[in-house]
Amino acid sequence: MQIICETTESWTLAKTVACGFAPGGLKAAKDVQVNPSIVVDGLLIGRTRKDLRISDRESLNSITNVILTNIRGKDGVSIYLETTGVRAGKPTIFEIASHEPIVGPFGKTEYYKTVIRRSENQGVTV
Repeated sequence: MQIICETTESWTLAKTVACGFAPGGLKAAKDVQVNPSIVVDGLLIGRTRKDLRISDRESLNSITNVILTNIRGKDGVSIYLETTGVRAGKPTIFEIASHEPIVGPFGKTEYYKTVIRRSENQGVTV
């Protein structure tokens, strides 16, 4: 997965991160919405060992200034691709819905639980 951060009105590659994501379904709804009557589709829930808000240059980014794209399988092939529109044939862009550290019994962050959703704005130039 590649992390893209907004810097003065343009998007630049911040880092590539090892991760694991799977469809979130309704179990992820509690992490995103307070209103249970809202149907949550298109969510992926996963984990990473690195904080997605921190770039490789150690700069801090707001979650709203971070998008994710190019989520690939172990074989290196992109899993989520757009089939129509401006980004047809390109990797889908995701936004972070929630990102929280999971702390182990000895007080150390073991991983970050992350819920992402497909961005409605797939027209972003990345």
